[in-house]
Amino acid sequence: MVRARHIFVVLILSWLMMSGDAMLQAQSQRRVAPQPGIKIESEVRSELESGTAALRADIDGLRTQFRQQPRALALLPDIEIFHKAVHWALVHDEFLRSNDVSIARTLLKLGRERAAQLAEGRAPWQTATGLVVRGFVSRIDGSIQPYGLVVPASFASESSRTHRLDVWLHGRDNNLTDLKFLGDRLRSVGDFAPADTFVLHPYGRYCNAFKFAGEVDVFEALEHAATEYPIDRSRSGIRGFSMGGAGTWHLAAHHGGFWSAAAPGAGFAETAEYTKALAKEPKPAWFEQKLWHLYDATDYAANLFNLPTIAYSGELDKQKQAADIMARAMKAEGLELTHLIGPGVEHKYEPKTKLELARQFDALMARGNDPWPDRVRLTTWTLRYNRNKWVTVDAMERHWERARVDAEVVEGGLKVATTNVTELTLSIPPQAARSIKGESALTIQIDQQRLSFPRPDAGNGTASFSKRGSRWKQVRTERDGELRKRHGLQGPIDDAFMDSFLVVQPTGQPMDPAVHQWAMAELAHFTNEWRAQFRGDVRLKFDHAVTEDDIAHHHLILFGDPQSHHVLGRIANQLPVRWDKSRVQIGTVTFPSTQCAPVLIYPNPLNRERYVVINSGFTFWQEGSASNAQQTPKLPDFALVDVTGQGRSSERIRHAGFFGEKWEVLRP
Repeated sequence: MVRARHIFVVLILSWLMMSGDAMLQAQSQRRVAPQPGIKIESEVRSELESGTAALRADIDGLRTQFRQQPRALALLPDIEIFHKAVHWALVHDEFLRSNDVSIARTLLKLGRERAAQLAEGRAPWQTATGLVVRGFVSRIDGSIQPYGLVVPASFASESSRTHRLDVWLHGRDNNLTDLKFLGDRLRSVGDFAPADTFVLHPYGRYCNAFKFAGEVDVFEALEHAATEYPIDRSRSGIRGFSMGGAGTWHLAAHHGGFWSAAAPGAGFAETAEYTKALAKEPKPAWFEQKLWHLYDATDYAANLFNLPTIAYSGELDKQKQAADIMARAMKAEGLELTHLIGPGVEHKYEPKTKLELARQFDALMARGNDPWPDRVRLTTWTLRYNRNKWVTVDAMERHWERARVDAEVVEGGLKVATTNVTELTLSIPPQAARSIKGESALTIQIDQQRLSFPRPDAGNGTASFSKRGSRWKQVRTERDGELRKRHGLQGPIDDAFMDSFLVVQPTGQPMDPAVHQWAMAELAHFTNEWRAQFRGDVRLKFDHAVTEDDIAHHHLILFGDPQSHHVLGRIANQLPVRWDKSRVQIGTVTFPSTQCAPVLIYPNPLNRERYVVINSGFTFWQEGSASNAQQTPKLPDFALVDVTGQGRSSERIRHAGFFGEKWEVLRP
């Protein structure tokens, strides 16, 4: 029996007039998450289908009723989360536990109650306290995503006073569908629920350790909550356990300037040691190892310089390894990690140590986040993570090598030391402006070179600098239009799926049937796995339907070849690949186009502010559903794939690499 989760894949392949047999066989031979569901009785299924249809009709009616009232329309996701949870469970075979039917009934009832209230012009859940679930539309794929809140009782009587916000990241649970997540968030406050504090529980798009779309989900949920509730943005903390601890290590180290405090529990913090990847054969490819620098928190330990961090581990927990290796990484940066250890326990909180952790965390959160510390340390390996406090790196000499900035306020101005940085922006701290007594300009010393900057008003000025050779100079504006790697436009391939993207299918005659079949199978894999692993349906269009608005607002994910694909054909001669009926070539490397096809990411020639991706979705789909630690990029900026080969995709890469800082093909 074909599982319901494959229906969407089969539809895509039938639209493209090709067989889905090979695709379905490949899917059935690997572990997937969530696992197949349990059987529910036909009358129960009919009941739930009728309930979801009724809720869908309510939502459609509200959309019509409030079509001229955007504030009311903005509340529809708070109702749509219930419909999606039950609808997906029905369509994709996601009733995984015996009580899921009961949860589905509860969610449908709540959805219809909210719909009736909104139809009357009311939204009482906006002012409710206790356990509340909300929803938003993700900019990535337009999907409805849920999150949970613990709203403090003090909000009812003091709704205008700002409150502390704690983000709690959940652990891995292969059964954590939208249905189960909402059921949990309506049942339990979680491990920590401090008084007078909003606690935000992001879904994180299922179980990806809050990376990629899961990372974006955390900040989208936080931003939505901050617009709906009186949140004190200077008192935002983050903590989690197990997979949530891994997510906390990642989000703390990569966004060190955002949080007031962090408290990771267990989890993992890097790839090589935790997975023992280098002790196995075959070892990961050189570019995959280099891409570990994207998410390994150990590589970003210096960013915790201004972020108080308290790690927790059970004394007997194997995942204590995460805190131990982070402690070593921090020590190498001259930092000391506070590490609380629960005596005699494995993978859980020990009660007394948990109380001490809460006490210390509360004390740190009471201090708040200082946006203007006298000294800032920033380290990164990519412009994706290029900011800490008042320091931003705008360009690097070489991606995937460590870049550093050490900036501090000194008498008369600022002193900055850099490594592997060619452009940076400094938001001038107020105390730096105050330190110049009677002078009209700040002195900014960068790598022993002194420059002057006009005295900013009230400390709100910014200064940007560019390095050519060994000399720095101040630059007035960013050089718009120049083709170069910059934040949000730096690769690798997986970076395209952290912002709004549109998948575009071909409609023309392909150059080679076998290559076309491979490309369509890749498309089917991607759409299916995006839904399963990131809990959204991709935006999908045919090539001739792409509009100028699409080009302006989305990364374009193109599957096909320059002959079969209208959009790809328009831009083919502006890409760093030569691809025709006889050959495919990147740089000096050439293969027959009947054997190999290119996959790559590149600034879209039709809109340099957006990416174009050729023949690839996210690159870790095969490994991702089995292990969070394997959810790392498996391909760099470009690769040539043998479409005639057998085995895993990684075994079929014939050539791969990174583009240079100006998106050029580098010499071998």
